[in-house]
Amino acid sequence: METHPLAEVFGFPITNRSKEAQRFRRNKLCPFNNRVPSCTKDKAKSPLGVCSIFHDETPVITCPVRFRERWIIAEDAAKFFFEKGTTWTSITEINLEDKRGKTAGHIDLVLVAYDDHGHVTDFGALEIQAVYISGNIRAPFEYYISASNRRDLSWKGKPNYPKPDYLSSSRKRLIPQVLYKGGILKAWGKKQAVVLQKHFFQTLPEMPSVDVKKADIAWLLYELKPQPKENRFTLVQEEVVYTEFGPALDRIIKPEPGNIKDFIEVLQEKLDKQLDENPPDAPTLNDTVLQ
Repeated sequence: METHPLAEVFGFPITNRSKEAQRFRRNKLCPFNNRVPSCTKDKAKSPLGVCSIFHDETPVITCPVRFRERWIIAEDAAKFFFEKGTTWTSITEINLEDKRGKTAGHIDLVLVAYDDHGHVTDFGALEIQAVYISGNIRAPFEYYISASNRRDLSWKGKPNYPKPDYLSSSRKRLIPQVLYKGGILKAWGKKQAVVLQKHFFQTLPEMPSVDVKKADIAWLLYELKPQPKENRFTLVQEEVVYTEFGPALDRIIKPEPGNIKDFIEVLQEKLDKQLDENPPDAPTLNDTVLQ
């Protein structure tokens, strides 16, 4: 059972004390193809170099750059976007605008197919979604960095112990991203791939899957697998789920209502308590009827 929330810091497990791991921590480097060699998460001068945290003994990816390991996500997305043998490359952080010129946000990664003359022949959009954290992650991070030579790094029982916030991650980030950007891509007849950790995907409502030939969206699902000899975690694809745009979004955004009687009981309890504490001065409808 883990006693510390941090799984990876600057690309390495916190138990990894190799010279390479120490060099990355000392220089605040990112080994996962960030746009610059250094980690830039949260603050450029004082980056929050947490790649993943432990939750139920499983490493949960909290930095989207972590998914860029070996660029396997680009290779996997290209298999969905293009025919085998297509020449393609990737372009990062492209702004997407609607008809009125208003931005729908930046696309994390656009895969572009091109011909022998360098002309664009096709493209697909890749969205990467890590998990938001509830609680305080910077406190254990700074403690670890300042005390990395200590063997006792227990953080159990500390206030605001960090944990993944899957609900906020989906409602505040994932759904709007897929909805707005995906709507434009769907209108253009272009495909979208969404990169998630499988644990995150399993918290979403179940979506109707289709054959790859009918799909608008490929949900590329990954996990971090331990490599004991190297004391590292490796990104591994676990599954691909293919969906159509409309049915998938309808399923995600449509709430699953509970029993209305349960809600009325809550209202009744609140009302009874309020009336007991503050009885109404004016006559009620029942009083009027009785008169």
